[in-house]
Amino acid sequence: MREVFPSGDVCHFEGEQGAERKVRMLCPDGNVHHYEGEADAERKVRAELPGVGVLHYEGEKGAERMVRAEDTNGNVQHYEGERGAERMVSLDLE
Repeated sequence: MREVFPSGDVCHFEGEQGAERKVRMLCPDGNVHHYEGEADAERKVRAELPGVGVLHYEGEKGAERMVRAEDTNGNVQHYEGERGAERMVSLDLE
């Protein structure tokens, strides 16, 4: 199932009727957000940003924090810290 919002965002859901969970959101700017978890507890685990790279997240719904960013050149930045206060702790250059 999918739901289209006035903003142009398109959310895709999976699961039995009444227990659907969000698995992916496509944004008009090309960003794609991926989610895992049960219905009403979905948490963002990955964001694909065209021309930027892929961001990886950990944490419960509403407290997801970025833990890794992979740019389009293959460089990987590792982050620590709570949501909104993440800081880069290491960088792997390709």
